Amino acid sequence: MKQGKTVKGRGRSAQELLGVSSFSKYGLVTGREEILFFQVTPVNISVLSSANMEDRIQRLMELLSTYPELEICCTDAADTFDENKIFLRQRLAEEQNEKVRDLLDRDRRYLEEEMLGELAAARQFVIIARCRNKKPDQVIAYADDIGKAISGRGFDACRMDKAQIKRFIAVFLGTSVRGETIPDVDGGQFIGEM
Repeated sequence: MKQGKTVKGRGRSAQELLGVSSFSKYGLVTGREEILFFQVTPVNISVLSSANMEDRIQRLMELLSTYPELEICCTDAADTFDENKIFLRQRLAEEQNEKVRDLLDRDRRYLEEEMLGELAAARQFVIIARCRNKKPDQVIAYADDIGKAISGRGFDACRMDKAQIKRFIAVFLGTSVRGETIPDVDGGQFIGEM
């Protein structure tokens, strides 16, 4: 992330308000810490037996006891089908056959309208680890330890990359209903519109 400039008298940028300095190889850098994000693939708990549920809860408690500094965040997940929508719009513009155009338009509407309602009920689970006063090699080791600890307790998790973190922040802050990512520079998406 590049530091967003503000107009005199207009206040601070969103980046400044959040305290984010930049992205690192493993997460976000703030003033005194690096924040790591691990996305946990949810399990359909409605099909688990009560014994399996208790086992999952126990494993999560063990993880949080071993690493009390971990935070868990649950947000609405917003899957995007942006590439599919772009493809369908392009095909609509090129297609000459009216029946094929109708089918393409139905697919586009389905992705843009109906899928949005279905995705609103989806959830995303993120485990957040804060690395305070650690050197880069210590952050790498800590990130690996946390990843192993999460997967060692039966949870399917992966470290989030820059695009995933930006998307998570956009959904978390409510700036994106469909999960569009936020630009690297405040207002960067509007530069081309001027």
